[in-house]
Amino acid sequence: MEMFYPLATSSWDHLEVEAIQKVIKTGMYTMGAHVAQYEKEFAKFLGAKYCVMCSSGSTANLLMVAALFYRKENPLKRGDEVIVPAVSWSTTYFPLAQYGLKLKFVDIDIETLNYDLNALKSAITDKTRMVMTVNLLGNPNDFSQIKKMIAGKNIELVEDNCESLGATFESRQAGTFGTMGTYSSFFSHHISTMEGGIVSTDDEELYHILLCLRAHGWTRNLPKENKVTGTKSDNPFEESFKFVLPGYNVRPLEMSGAIGLEQIKKLQHFVDIRRENAAVFQELFGNHKDFYIQKETGKSSWFGFSFVIKPESKVNRLKLIDHLTKAGVECRPIVAGNFAKNEALKWFEHEIHGKLPNAESIDSHGFFVGNHQVPMTSQIQRLRTEFDKGLALAKS
Repeated sequence: MEMFYPLATSSWDHLEVEAIQKVIKTGMYTMGAHVAQYEKEFAKFLGAKYCVMCSSGSTANLLMVAALFYRKENPLKRGDEVIVPAVSWSTTYFPLAQYGLKLKFVDIDIETLNYDLNALKSAITDKTRMVMTVNLLGNPNDFSQIKKMIAGKNIELVEDNCESLGATFESRQAGTFGTMGTYSSFFSHHISTMEGGIVSTDDEELYHILLCLRAHGWTRNLPKENKVTGTKSDNPFEESFKFVLPGYNVRPLEMSGAIGLEQIKKLQHFVDIRRENAAVFQELFGNHKDFYIQKETGKSSWFGFSFVIKPESKVNRLKLIDHLTKAGVECRPIVAGNFAKNEALKWFEHEIHGKLPNAESIDSHGFFVGNHQVPMTSQIQRLRTEFDKGLALAKS
């Protein structure tokens, strides 16, 4: 079977392969100068002060959550309530649960796929300690409204931006609206470093905590004057195995940093092409009587193209996906669907705010296809042809 419309394609050329070879020739594979330079270039792209690279977007979320427990002023505590959207990936939620936070699931908007802003507003109480925003499938949240909701309250705002690198809201990069933001450079994402993640922040103390947590909780990677231990010893032997925080080993490979230096140069071009593909998609699939497509907030970086079958439609999702798959179109659920249905929640302290009709609709009637960093006009046109064929079969 010809897969004419895969979920993702490689964003590499010879430059990334050459970058790997340069690192191999040095014989030093763990994080070093290439990772450090990539962090600087990533921060420059975002307009952020600091970036910390780690092994994946999932571990970026882990570091982000953990760091808020170890700052000196106003740290998070076990039992604090954090609001989360009902639709996201598993590792949005798992670090929160693992650190003993209470999760409050809130419904999403059927069109934007991000928070239902009315539901979010009603979920915020004096018990709310943090709002985890997730920018889904490239689409930023409406941070103007969200910031108004939490203004003057003791509520932390953080962003899981792993699917939305390059998206902007009011001319500002998604992932930079909260205290911290996370990013992923897995194969299918906007740029790829094999595996890899980033945490960004403008807070120097959190930056130092992130550096410490990323590598064993030791002091070795902290600057001499730092906001975790104060002043380090000038004797490297004394600092070599000095542990001050209960950290992890989620360091990236030096090869991933070297690849990232090549990929970050191409990022804006990749996003521009994705947006051009999205314009074609919107023209061919917008205002369809049988399904919703994602409504853009700000400027999406269009991770993929989603479909949610309308309640009044008689389309059978499984029949439609079966036809598309046989025709060579790779389909996936919209992230993890309604995550509040998963068995993993028996291990969480959590509650569901009201009902989750839109998350449930996405879970039962939604799916998405990929968008790539190369022009896709002909593939999207063919997708529409196969879609029409599939709809005829799915309604029979």
